Amino acid sequence: MDSHGLPVVKVSRRGANRLTDGHVWVYRSDILAADGVPPGALVGVIDDREKFLGAALYSTASQIAIRMIAKDAVKDLDGLLRKRLQEAIAYRERVVRGTDAYRIVFSEADFLPGLIVDRYNDLLSLQVLTQAMDVEAVREVIVSELTERLRPAAISERVDPRVRELEQLPARSSGLLQGEKTSAVFSMNGVRFHYEAFEGQKTGAFLDQRENYAAAAEYARGEALDVFCYHGGFALHLASHCAKVTGVDSSRPALEVADRNAALNGREIEWIEANAFDLLRDYAGAGQRYDTIVLDPPAFAKSKSNLETALRGYKELNLRALKMLRPGGILVTCSCSYHVSPADFLEVVSQAARDMHRNLRIVENRTQAKDHPVLLAVPETAYLKCLILAVS
Repeated sequence: MDSHGLPVVKVSRRGANRLTDGHVWVYRSDILAADGVPPGALVGVIDDREKFLGAALYSTASQIAIRMIAKDAVKDLDGLLRKRLQEAIAYRERVVRGTDAYRIVFSEADFLPGLIVDRYNDLLSLQVLTQAMDVEAVREVIVSELTERLRPAAISERVDPRVRELEQLPARSSGLLQGEKTSAVFSMNGVRFHYEAFEGQKTGAFLDQRENYAAAAEYARGEALDVFCYHGGFALHLASHCAKVTGVDSSRPALEVADRNAALNGREIEWIEANAFDLLRDYAGAGQRYDTIVLDPPAFAKSKSNLETALRGYKELNLRALKMLRPGGILVTCSCSYHVSPADFLEVVSQAARDMHRNLRIVENRTQAKDHPVLLAVPETAYLKCLILAVS
């Protein structure tokens, strides 16, 4: 214990410099001492000269050993968690418009590392990603504060078994933490969607693209193709501006939800179950042409080691799309891979344009929605790239 009454973790000079520069992570390779510190503990962090650097949440398993939670000592963790949750909710009240579905807590970006909370109308979906946020007392504080402030019909937990394994946490099933309701209809930009608490990817929808859906619709026209359409987020937004919309995904269950969403909005959209790379190659070769194409693939680069392969994949997708776009067309191309930087992504799209002898003008260079805030000192909180390009 240190003078602040917390277990102590000592970090190297490199780790300390990282913290003083504003980042909130220290990797295990920069831990000098953490003797007897239990999993998920609130700890005091000191440097190699015994200088106190702040309070953090500790993991005995993750390569990210320390996630800072305050620059001062924390005597009342429950009170701090409640305050941070209140601040996260207040931030969304200021910046979110035109939807009843948005991210309420975005982990480090809301100074609640290891916690994700999303809202879908009157339902909340929670994800726990670290040992500290899985401590039972912490979980109770989170659920009680969310219940008190937002009065949801239910709170569900989506469990990622791989994350729990990496954090050396006991197996847990997805389930309801409060209430009984598991389905709802939510809206984004006037478009309605079905939500099922325990189905689909992430917590159920790609809320980070919400503002990009609306932006893409502003410029879309003619015949449109939405590739990697999932539940139809882009396709349904384009439908009110385009003569015909086709959505493509390799997942039949995702397309079935997309079709239900189209019916919910009274839209006729063609859904095609196919591998996107194969379909684009075949369509491009057959001379198929569109006025608007959206490319919204899953993350190709899960780690730095996948970067070169990912860049090749992005280039091929954009090559095929550019071949299929009519002059004056619109290309909406996205990457959610953090390891692909904005500069990398611009370059790979530029390379594809050069190879296809097409000219591109950037109409909008966008990122994730405002409810997924970017913490300037933590670049890992910025991951989504969305380019809207005019093609000639």
